[in-house]
Amino acid sequence: MFDVGRAVEDVFSDIDSNPLGYALFLDIDGTLIDLAATPDAIQIPPDLPGILDRLSQRLGGAMALVTGRALPYADRLFDPRRFPIAGLHGVERRCADGRITRSAPTPAFDDAKRELARAAKAWPGVLFEDKSAAVAIHYRQAPCYAMEVDVTMQAALAAIGPGYELQRGKMVVEIRPDSADKGRAVQAFLHEPPFTGRIPVAIGDDVTDEAMFKAVNAHGGASIRIVETPAETTAQWRLPSPRSLRAALSALAARS
Repeated sequence: MFDVGRAVEDVFSDIDSNPLGYALFLDIDGTLIDLAATPDAIQIPPDLPGILDRLSQRLGGAMALVTGRALPYADRLFDPRRFPIAGLHGVERRCADGRITRSAPTPAFDDAKRELARAAKAWPGVLFEDKSAAVAIHYRQAPCYAMEVDVTMQAALAAIGPGYELQRGKMVVEIRPDSADKGRAVQAFLHEPPFTGRIPVAIGDDVTDEAMFKAVNAHGGASIRIVETPAETTAQWRLPSPRSLRAALSALAARS
């Protein structure tokens, strides 16, 4: 039996009994791995890449990572494994066949990014993250600057003009192209082999994952949110921590 809640256990049991009938979409930070004070401080459990690799094989390759991380950074986390990935919430995406699609940033976005990098230096403990086609400011280590960060990011968005949107997450505010979100990324995967025709299961932990939950709910799939503290969600089920998810995925991968 899987060491999770009874209702969620049914989801994993269904995947176990029919792995080629399901497609799995997994967020990374706060879902597969525990959050840390800064994005670069996260710790990858040594056995996690191998677990995901075995699980992907069980699913016939129908497992994708859907993350706010840039694709190259996400690849480094799980090196040498390479999985289908939607990076930057879907701004860039690697299909199961290895093809990569990306949205190119505009000159106005690049100008705003340089200004944001300068602004962030005035806030001790605040971290500026250049994601190439997106930009984020993290204030987990300096929550006193939350309002200033938000106001500054809103001003930057206005200066950039059409084609971009603001995305708020756990102690982070991000500007990204408005043509992509995690829900659209999941939908794109579901129109491609080996994901086509399968029941989708999405697992995430943040407000950025809600679009992914809505997409799989609309496809008759299952949505699970990692919730360590109470939070409103459209996910159908909940898990208490990344550790509980890793245990469930490990058990599922081991039953091949």
